[in-house]
Formats: sequence, C-alpha cells, structure tokens
Amino acid sequence: MTGRLDGKVALITGAARGQGAAEAKLFAAEGARVVLADVLAQEGRTLARVIGAAARFTELDVSKPEHWERVVREIASGEGRLDVLVNNAGIFRRARIEEMPLADFVRIVEVNQTGCFLGMKHSVPLLRAAGGGSIVNISSIAGMMGVPGAAAYAATKWAVLGLTRSAALELARDKIRVNAICPGSVDTPMIAPALFPDFDQAAAWAKLPIPRAGSADEIARCALFLASDESSYCTGSELVVDGGKLAG
Repeated sequence: MTGRLDGKVALITGAARGQGAAEAKLFAAEGARVVLADVLAQEGRTLARVIGAAARFTELDVSKPEHWERVVREIASGEGRLDVLVNNAGIFRRARIEEMPLADFVRIVEVNQTGCFLGMKHSVPLLRAAGGGSIVNISSIAGMMGVPGAAAYAATKWAVLGLTRSAALELARDKIRVNAICPGSVDTPMIAPALFPDFDQAAAWAKLPIPRAGSADEIARCALFLASDESSYCTGSELVVDGGKLAG
C-alpha cells in the first residue's frame, strides 16, 4: 500500500459487509483511521477486529438523526477530526409499483436518500473544522436510468445524485468535495441470487461490454481515489463503474 490516506479519519456507513467492508479494509491499508458504521453490529465488530487498531465499529441506523448526532460526537471526542465520509449504506427491495407496500417504499427512501442527507448534514461541521475533506456518496446506474421492479431504489439513487451536486456547490468554498459513485451490478449480498430467483444474472452479465459483475474491491478503489487528495479538483461529479452498460 502507498499511504494515500495517511493521517486521515474516514467514516463509512454500511461498512459491515459488501462494498462498505471492502472500502473499510482498503482505506485502513492506505493509512486511514476508519470508523465502521452499520446496523449489523456483530458483523461490524468482527470486521473492525480483523482490520485491527486502525478501525473501530459504531452502531448506526443512518435514517435516525439521533444516531448521527451520537456518532459525530464520538468522532469529535475520540478521533478528534473527520476527513472523509462515505455514504455507502443502502437497501434494495424488489416490487412493481402497484404491488409495493408504502411502508417498503418509505423505508428505502429513509435509508438510501434520507440517510445520505443526514450523513452530510451532521458530518459537515467536522469536515469543515478539519480544513476540508471529501464526501463520497454511493449512488448507482439506477440513478441514471429506469429500472422496472425497482422504482423505489432507482428514485433514491437519482435523489443521491441531486444531493451530491447541490452539496458540491454549497461546500466547495469550505474545501469539502462531494462526489458520487454509480456502480452497475456488483457481486455483493445485495444482489444475491436468492433475491432474484426469476432472473438469470449470469446471462445478463455476459451481455455487458465487460462481461461480468463488478467486485466490491473495484468499487472500493474508486472510493479511495475520490477520498484521497488525488481527486483534489473533482467535485459534483459521478464516477460510473458499470462494465460499460451505460455506454451503449
């Protein structure tokens, strides 16, 4: 590793598994002090122990303002600063619009959209106090196209892009950069085959220009670029990581 995040403190939501876990491991390997946040407490604590002294876990439901307030207080009193926020936490539920219960739609919005908003809202004072920093919001190519059977998820990922661009304009003079990553199909528990029994994932991936699913590590490396000073002139942008799906 090259120490691309030496001296930085990073908060990653949804860090117990999947993309968030890959980001946490990579950031720590690159020199960051990493705060892993998730509702999956047992998995999160286990991962923090595996990473070692550079990481700790805190329980966080991103949809709850009081949780964010506590987490930010903990970072202020413990780590003393915050340089990077990765709003990675997200959920996915499949249903056609006419069949989706309102409670499910609302919950997806609470986690994917409101959680991103609250993360920025409560983290900005710490980022500003550190002299600036980087916010990386995880959107999706579902935020750039329609997705039948996933209207709620797609709507929140479009919203994340709007939040990203607006926050980038608001925070640029504070030296806080705000960018989004838009993954395509990534091999994580969110797209486990059991959740898609009527859909041939392998056949769909084979049709991509790069004919496979992405990996969590590939998304983590993109997050590392945006979190590091290497992307110092990037803000308000969307980094698409989809194997070429949107290129056609």
